[in-house]
Amino acid sequence: MRTIITGASSGIGAALARELSRRGHSLGLIARRAEMLDALVAELKTPAAALPCDVTDSAAVREAVARGEAALGGAFDLAVANAGVGVAFPVSKFDLAAALQMVNVNVIGMMVLFDAVVPKMTERGGGHFAGVASLAGLRGLPTSAVYSATKAAMQAFLEAARVELAPRGVAVTTINPGFVVSPMTDKNKFKMPFLMSTERAARIIADGLERRARVVQFPLPMSLLMRFARTLPNAVYDRALRVGASRR
Repeated sequence: MRTIITGASSGIGAALARELSRRGHSLGLIARRAEMLDALVAELKTPAAALPCDVTDSAAVREAVARGEAALGGAFDLAVANAGVGVAFPVSKFDLAAALQMVNVNVIGMMVLFDAVVPKMTERGGGHFAGVASLAGLRGLPTSAVYSATKAAMQAFLEAARVELAPRGVAVTTINPGFVVSPMTDKNKFKMPFLMSTERAARIIADGLERRARVVQFPLPMSLLMRFARTLPNAVYDRALRVGASRR
């Protein structure tokens, strides 16, 4: 199977590349940091191509996909939109530059990859597209309003795409991790509940992709907590989050 992953130079993306390589996937790896991609390609056991580019640049991503197809011998069967950034700030100190970066990388970056690979999948009547969103997209989280919003947008897009593309033979998977060890979470100053290693997260994601699951959410305790939070009346949710924030 030929698979392309964005945000593959570190964190979940790099761990998933290693895991899928162990499972026999040939890999196209997209990220901005070429030297890190080259180092990852050198350690993989299956054919792999480093495809450095900016995921928000549609022309560059299309060209990278074409280079990957040429290097690996055909169109990609699976595409994983994993590239993401997260910057926490209270809305009372709104940071427009950081907000635009999150929207561009998390949401537009996913759509750019979708545009580059899904038309060929629908033409041949088969394929699989996945996006790494977050449990943070299930409800708006204080100090992470923009991040939550981008992940909620990803979830809505992937859900609609899943319904539309199923009759065309293309599967769509939404991946909602909780806290996973990565350069993004390394910046957090608070204790992260149910923090998971990237290796374990990659195994869970790979298992879900093999099942062509509609949604992959983990870790289970955090997933259950966030799904329960979605059922709370707004007044109850607001009070609980205000109390939690003041205690922290």
